[in-house]
Amino acid sequence: MKTEISFEDFTKVDIRIGTIIQANDFPKANKPAYQLVIDFGNLGIKKSSAQITSLYTKEELLNKQILAIVNFKNKQIANFISECLVLGIENNQKKIVLLQASKSKLKNGEQVS
Repeated sequence: MKTEISFEDFTKVDIRIGTIIQANDFPKANKPAYQLVIDFGNLGIKKSSAQITSLYTKEELLNKQILAIVNFKNKQIANFISECLVLGIENNQKKIVLLQASKSKLKNGEQVS
């Protein structure tokens, strides 16, 4: 387990729902990854790099709603600026499974609370 944090620390993390509107190959990444373009509603469009190529095709990512942290500082990955962190869990084969809404389509930009 990681270091214990306060509820106040948790409230600083801005986790939102967004819809992937583009998924592109990222040949310059050190590890296989996609460049994602994600619609966060009123927050606008953000880009992210995600190492999810082993479980997801670009086609099945389109229109998928995912969870992401949207208030990290931008991070340069090769020639790409990642503006948010898509959330996932490493399965027992060391592959990333995306966290996503499970029941119904949600409004893009809604905040996890």
